Amino acid sequence: MSGWKWKSLAGVALALVVGAGVWAWSDFQAQPREPSSSGGPASVRRLTEEQYRQTIAELFGSDIKVGGRFEPDLRPENGLIADGSSEVAVTPSGFEQYDALARGIADQVVDKDHRDILVSCKPASAEAPDDPCARQFLSKTGRLLFRRPLTADELNTEVAVAHESAVKLGNFYAGLGQSLAGMLDDPDFLFRVEAVAKTPDGTGARQLDAYSKAERLSFLIWNATPDDSLLAAAERGDLDTRKGLTRQVDRLLASPRLEGGVRAFFADMLGFDSFQELQKEQNLYPKFSLQVAADAKEQTLRTIVDLLVANDGDYRDIFTTRKTFVTRSLGAIYEIPVDNATGWQPYEFPAGDPRAGLLTQLSFVALHSHAGRSSPTLRGKAVRELLLCQRVPAPPSNVDFALVDNTADPRFRTARDRLTAHRANPTCAGCHAIMDPIGLALEDFDTVGEYRTTENGAPIDSSGQLNKIPFQDAAGLGKVIHDDPSATACLVRRVYEYGVGRAPEKGEAVWLNDLNRRFAEDGYRIPQLLRRIALSDAFYRVAPASGSVPSAKTASASTSIREN
Repeated sequence: MSGWKWKSLAGVALALVVGAGVWAWSDFQAQPREPSSSGGPASVRRLTEEQYRQTIAELFGSDIKVGGRFEPDLRPENGLIADGSSEVAVTPSGFEQYDALARGIADQVVDKDHRDILVSCKPASAEAPDDPCARQFLSKTGRLLFRRPLTADELNTEVAVAHESAVKLGNFYAGLGQSLAGMLDDPDFLFRVEAVAKTPDGTGARQLDAYSKAERLSFLIWNATPDDSLLAAAERGDLDTRKGLTRQVDRLLASPRLEGGVRAFFADMLGFDSFQELQKEQNLYPKFSLQVAADAKEQTLRTIVDLLVANDGDYRDIFTTRKTFVTRSLGAIYEIPVDNATGWQPYEFPAGDPRAGLLTQLSFVALHSHAGRSSPTLRGKAVRELLLCQRVPAPPSNVDFALVDNTADPRFRTARDRLTAHRANPTCAGCHAIMDPIGLALEDFDTVGEYRTTENGAPIDSSGQLNKIPFQDAAGLGKVIHDDPSATACLVRRVYEYGVGRAPEKGEAVWLNDLNRRFAEDGYRIPQLLRRIALSDAFYRVAPASGSVPSAKTASASTSIREN
């Protein structure tokens, strides 16, 4: 790869150096009565595949194809992909994948089908360099890609790359494409790099700088790169004032793009990336297919968005609502009539129907089951960890699951029978006691979500208890979770983690408790929760300098190659 040079992420780390900067501290106060927060470290987070694809679509149009493989996203144990994005790097092989993506995108942007739309200026000659035109395009595009204006040196370098490449290739647009591909390879695009600024009040308090604020805001509410208006507000200093920040937060929340942001958060919280590996034994469950899996994921996200965004509903109602959306493929499993042969239609399960709430939807019961049988243990574990933020210890390495796996043993015809016998082992009893009573409530639904009342000819007992509160079936379990304070406290924690890309620090606990209380006062409304977080001082506060350095995992392994 002659003519190429390595650019170390040491430059990225330097972006976190504390800057001086104008800060209208007297005009930007925390929300009334907001408890103080220690803040946490500024971060370097790699764009997820979804964020990468969405950024390209927003900047260049949905017809620009993003073909190729991505480095896999990381989901920490009992955590979010949003947390894992701060723990991953770009490996050498991964960079080759990103470089192929970048070249493919850049070639499309400057080809004859797109250049007249995406390149706003016209070169004096298409066969020669035109530095003013290249500067105009690269300045505007770079600002959106890097989520901040390019420095003078960065812009001069990009223009020089376009100039030299145009001379070498005899084509202005080919040269421009070389520079654009380089920016798409750059760590400042592939990573969300947060910078900090001191407040001028002499206290030593530190917060994100204006552009990093804009970035956190946009990815929290839209799961997308900041738009031109938000970047302009950062440039003017509006985000450093209470009035200016409020104006931008309310603008983002009023946008139709809020729906995409809410979908992205819940897909992360519910672990929907696992759908990529979801399989069922086709000979036992012929109704299940890749289309059913895709529809199951979409059904839950549509239900959530309709309840929480379109109708500004109570978050807790996702555990009890009977209103949803279905396709004909889902109708075959739910055993309900679906008139629309090719698309979606609203549906409400009648009172008394065993299906009520998120836990009875195919996306939950199928995702947390084995390929050939249901699993009360996996389902109970998912409720504890995903919805209540309660960690379940991993099983000992020497546990024998043969009894649980053997569904043909005539002595133990139901899952409850097998798990009761399995828990006779003292090493298994403790963990199963906190998972199985929850998961057994969902045993009326098999591994693909079809309703049943018996297993191997024996009646299924779906009663149980959660936190000593009894229930008789899945709908009853949903009501108990609806009223469990742990469920709403978990959501508040998850939304904050999603926004900052890390688990909360100890010094943030008091503020989070207060946020949880205010969430209840607001009727458990998601848009209002997002607004309170986005307008809080705590969301932008940065811990002391020792905590603001990017992780070694990210900084040491990530590089970018640029062409001269």
